[in-house]
Amino acid sequence: MCQLLTRCLTMPRTIVSCFPLRPWMAVMLWLELLIVSGHSTAAEELFEQPVPQPIGIVAFVEGPAWHPTGNVYFSDGANNRIMRRDRTGAMHVFRHPSGAANGLLFDLEGRLLACEGPGPQGHRRVTRTEPDGTITVLTDRFQKHRYAGPNDLTIDSKGRIYFTDPRYGSRRGLEILDRDGRAIEGIYRIDPDGSVTQVLTHEVNRPNGICISADDRWLFVVDNNNNTPDVPRAVWRFAVTPAGTVVPGSRKKLHDFGRGRGGDGMALDVAGRLYIAAGRTVASPPHETTEVPGGVYVITPEGKQVGFVPIPEDEVTNCTFGGRDLKTLYITAGHTLWSIGVRTAGFVPWLSRKATDTRVRPK
Repeated sequence: MCQLLTRCLTMPRTIVSCFPLRPWMAVMLWLELLIVSGHSTAAEELFEQPVPQPIGIVAFVEGPAWHPTGNVYFSDGANNRIMRRDRTGAMHVFRHPSGAANGLLFDLEGRLLACEGPGPQGHRRVTRTEPDGTITVLTDRFQKHRYAGPNDLTIDSKGRIYFTDPRYGSRRGLEILDRDGRAIEGIYRIDPDGSVTQVLTHEVNRPNGICISADDRWLFVVDNNNNTPDVPRAVWRFAVTPAGTVVPGSRKKLHDFGRGRGGDGMALDVAGRLYIAAGRTVASPPHETTEVPGGVYVITPEGKQVGFVPIPEDEVTNCTFGGRDLKTLYITAGHTLWSIGVRTAGFVPWLSRKATDTRVRPK
């Protein structure tokens, strides 16, 4: 089995040895059919290889964030920790416990931000790791009520942080309600002065991945309610005012994943295109089908799909750009951190805005 995977993906034998990969047999056949049938044409224009390469394996990976020191930080949800992969490929524990960290992002000063989710180990808050390793809580409540489960985040040119607050799994303990008593799985903005504003409520059913455009004019949100049939599994675009206000009435559907597993995290390139982690290779009944193959979908700011690269492991959860020229896409999926070369550089807010790169140092 390892030899088959090595032959198909040109992956280093040491990375795949002794790892349970039986479900990947069907995946590899699917990948071969996908490439032979010509579906890789668009991907060839955006990506350097037909499929990504695995560069690290842990229990369950999410929320990658790249640092110019050559380190890639990502969440290992199953073990309640934030990991760091250094430039040699070695894995290190950056933070444990992590408070059920999910989405990660560097702020404009190069400090690591984390969305900490729900569950027995979760803190349901947004935090910042300071240069000395101490943790600063940016927000853990909105109007004295605890969040549902902060999931992912983005930052604009003024340092304003937008984060999503969905609840997956148990619906117990939801505290932020509307006037009719319905739970709000909303989107919030943290301003540099520490104030928090609820910018969207029911305009998105269950917000997950989030990105703001380089010019701060558009907010992109993945709507991912995969456990419920007949609800949008869409990517929405909202207008944003110079003051950071998100305009609810400006909502536009850019892409709909239909009955398949919807999108999760995403990243932007310098051309404004969205790279969205989405889909499944193996069905997860009853509501997550294989109608949308697992991989990274590339769409324009207007919603046209222009590329796709398959990922041979479920679930594809998130992605970020990195590398010296920001032309490497790092992808989290299942147990594995993947990477693939791209032809257009990524947009990384704190680097693109000439922030310092010394606040987070390797340990």
